[in-house]
Amino acid sequence: MFNNNLNCVIYLFSKGNYYLKGTMELKIKNSILRLEQGDITKQTVEAIVNAANSRLAGGGGVDGAIHRAGGPKIMEGCKKYNGCPTGTAVITTGGNLPAKYVIHTVGPVYQNGTSGEPELLQSAYLNSLKIAERNSIKIIAFPSISTGVYGYPIKEASVLALEAVVSYLKKDTLIERVELILFCLKDYNIYCSALKAVSKNSFQ
Repeated sequence: MFNNNLNCVIYLFSKGNYYLKGTMELKIKNSILRLEQGDITKQTVEAIVNAANSRLAGGGGVDGAIHRAGGPKIMEGCKKYNGCPTGTAVITTGGNLPAKYVIHTVGPVYQNGTSGEPELLQSAYLNSLKIAERNSIKIIAFPSISTGVYGYPIKEASVLALEAVVSYLKKDTLIERVELILFCLKDYNIYCSALKAVSKNSFQ
């Protein structure tokens, strides 16, 4: 069995059709780590994280969806930076998004898993959390970084992502809740399995 801090909730959501939607939460000291299936552009949090490219030029996938939903003010903010190296993060306004801020981070392009990708992926999560804390952001939502066009296998990436977030929240932090928002049920289920393993290893 995994630790008593981990709770899983499955509930029905209705909008024309019924389908299963789930959340899983892990309490870590005074913070909550939550997994949820959903659309990150619609999250009512203080900041969402964008899986950006190093030029901060917008693109497809989550990056494109955030820029479309947030409008041109996000790109205006991106132009104030001279790019964003892999593993680092920058912050802009959230524009028209429910979230006040967007934290843009760049995950690694997957090659073979032995070319520094794990460290860079975890740095993307950790540096995003550090920027959030420096800006007094207490509730932040992440997508699954690097698992789209950058090709990082999601089973490996999910464990690395969750290990990074758990390690950060185990220290003294003002962040109250970290959400990982997975767009499809398949990805959500993979993250749920990873969280069970990570929580067991982190709190045994």
